[in-house]
Parts: sequence; structure tokens; C-alpha cells
Amino acid sequence: MANSPQAKKRARQNEKNRKHNASLRSMARTYMKKVDAKIAAGNYEEAQAAMKVTQPILDSMVNKGIFAKNKVARHKSRMNAKIKALKAA
Repeated sequence: MANSPQAKKRARQNEKNRKHNASLRSMARTYMKKVDAKIAAGNYEEAQAAMKVTQPILDSMVNKGIFAKNKVARHKSRMNAKIKALKAA
């Protein structure tokens, strides 16, 4: 347990930041699930629109340090590939 005032303050800050980061991470995952749902439904236009909304959110999560750059790049690439496959089908 934190004993010094400085350590107590740092513990409070860490807990506050952890909750904030968890909220942002959850929001980003929700947007990714919305894109996946549109893809699963087979609707190209709606999937494309959902991806257009999701992409800048994921990029901002990288800038905030919520997700790693390569993880977001991988997810965006896979979602785009699935959307392109919808159009081809």
C-alpha cells in the first residue's frame, strides 16, 4: 500500500486513468463490432459507412496509446478486405 502522499496521489491517478482507458478501449471495440455486424449481414454500403466512422476512432486510439499501431493496422486491413470481398460477391 502507498504510504507517502506522493505515492497515494499516484495511485489515485493510476486508477482514474485505468478507468478512462478502459472506457475508450470498450468504445473502440464496440465500433469494430458494428462493422463486423454489417459485414455479417452482407450489406456493403452500410459496412463501408460503418468503416468510415470507425477508422478515425481507431487511429485516435493509437495516438492516445490505447492500442498498438500494428494491432489497429491489422484490424483495419482485415475489415477492409472483408468489405471488398462483399462487393466482389
